[in-house]
Amino acid sequence: MKNKLNALPKPVKILLWVLVALFAYALPLLELPLLSTPDSDFASVLFTVSIYCLVALGLNIVVGYAGLLDLGYVGFYAVGAYTVAILTSFHASWPLLLAIPVAVAASLVSGILLGTPTLRVRGDYLAIVTLGFGEIIRLVALNTDWLGASKGINNIGRPPNIGDPSTGLFGVPHLFWGDGTVLLDTSRPTKFLIFSYADAVPFYWVGLTAVIVVLCADVLIKSSRVGRAWEATREDEDAAELMGVPTFRFKLLAFATGAFVGGLAGALFASRQSFINPQSFLLLYSILFLAAVVVGGQGNRWGVLLGAFLVAYLPERFRPVEDFRVLVFGLALVLLATLRPQGLLPPRRTVRARKLEHDLEELEEGTGEEEETAHA
Repeated sequence: MKNKLNALPKPVKILLWVLVALFAYALPLLELPLLSTPDSDFASVLFTVSIYCLVALGLNIVVGYAGLLDLGYVGFYAVGAYTVAILTSFHASWPLLLAIPVAVAASLVSGILLGTPTLRVRGDYLAIVTLGFGEIIRLVALNTDWLGASKGINNIGRPPNIGDPSTGLFGVPHLFWGDGTVLLDTSRPTKFLIFSYADAVPFYWVGLTAVIVVLCADVLIKSSRVGRAWEATREDEDAAELMGVPTFRFKLLAFATGAFVGGLAGALFASRQSFINPQSFLLLYSILFLAAVVVGGQGNRWGVLLGAFLVAYLPERFRPVEDFRVLVFGLALVLLATLRPQGLLPPRRTVRARKLEHDLEELEEGTGEEEETAHA
């Protein structure tokens, strides 16, 4: 399928991607029966999906590209959220558009400060250190009055409205799926670029735009010298060092880049929720973020986007079976890990490696049978 897409002329590929993007922007307005969540606000679910996609892209740089196991990624997510909350509500009244760059910069600096002393260790030790970082950030927020302590922070700033807050620039109607008919529902239109807690559609558009921008940057970075250095470091760090790759510098760059994206996701999350407290950044979220990357296929940007969609969407889709949805979701993850351990969409290098391993096994079996026949 991917080879067929690559064979298409460039203008056709651009048109296809534009159509896909337009469909994604229109998704909360279409409210397709097969995808919509009857027991949850579909636009809010899609906003959560966009945040998980953003987080998965950032964590994929750390885990999938550079091969660094990070179990405390929620810490960078929390740094971005708390920075925005402090600057727009708790200790200042900055506009959100000015606070977000400071938030992502604070997350980037925290990634550098954590990575500089810890990235010299590998494997399980790095996982333990990052796990501790995520919990330290949460406990500091929980026990510091300057950060709101257990009460949290509310009235967090939102993006600026464009147009009259009562009407917006114009209203965008939703589709209503009746008994075999499709109608325009004009009773509750989305006010274009009016950011209110009652309507999550404009927040979803902002989140989706951030995902597209980060995705474009991911494509450029992965195909650059930096991406090749990350791949060499992931495959064999000692060999990369011998070939002249400054592995520590590139690992630190991956850590900082991932922290940057995580801080951006946390800032957008805080703005939409308008309230955060330490319970918003439990260790569970780090596990879910990592699950999105692993289930989708670490190292494949499209795979991690699919994994993020499933991890964020499935629990809401299973909400009608409230007592069993966590069990069903857990069983789905276990089945995926068992039947597809390399992820739903593994990178091409993983597919090639598995094919080569399979061919070698068949060759060894054939050689063994020939030796047995000759001996007989």
